[in-house]
Amino acid sequence: MSLILPKRTLSRRRLLQVSGLSGVGFLLGGCGTNLFSDNLRQISEPLNQSLEALLLTQKPIPEFPVSAIEADKLLVNTFDFTPQIDPAQFRLIIDGEVNNAMQLNMADIQKLPLTSMVIRHVCVEGWAAIVQWGGVRLRDLVALVQPKSSVRYVYFKSADGYYESWDLASAIHPQTLMAYQKNGQPLSVDNGAPMRLASPIKLGYKQSKWVTQITFVSNLLPTKKGYWEDQGYEWFAGL
Repeated sequence: MSLILPKRTLSRRRLLQVSGLSGVGFLLGGCGTNLFSDNLRQISEPLNQSLEALLLTQKPIPEFPVSAIEADKLLVNTFDFTPQIDPAQFRLIIDGEVNNAMQLNMADIQKLPLTSMVIRHVCVEGWAAIVQWGGVRLRDLVALVQPKSSVRYVYFKSADGYYESWDLASAIHPQTLMAYQKNGQPLSVDNGAPMRLASPIKLGYKQSKWVTQITFVSNLLPTKKGYWEDQGYEWFAGL
């Protein structure tokens, strides 16, 4: 197990509150794995009030039926090269301004509840495809690491050197996934395996592939907002 554990025990009352607010039904789902029985009950800090407010006000975007999937329309784009990552050695680092920094391997991640959604992936180049993504909700990971109340943004670092930033509200949207499946099958390397971002609320260039690190911060660095934004494409920033 690759989790970095906090120190104290979460009360039963707080466990119920976290489960209801964040959508992490696995907290009470009787999954029977060490990841949950040994580690989740040791979460030390409650979710801060501003984060709870965001979780309560967010609404999902309508999805498509499985029959609408456009299997051949999702194009493969890379900004530089396709990294080769050994799934057995892969670690997702979650750090920054959080109470419980963690490192998760794929076995850890796949013990979390699988969420599947069929959404339209829209590229800034003008094409789109309806895709089914499967993975873990980012808000479920947020509930584990417990961001501090000052956090407003999230950085995503990829194995190919690509990086992006999201606002916290978008990161914890109920349809923002760290995906490891596409159209019911394991995610391919070209599409971002072992893990990538997937969400109906961001354009494709914001949905980083090959994500290896998620970092929560209070403020963005002036010279590091996102790969394309930092190349001078300022109009990307608001999309």
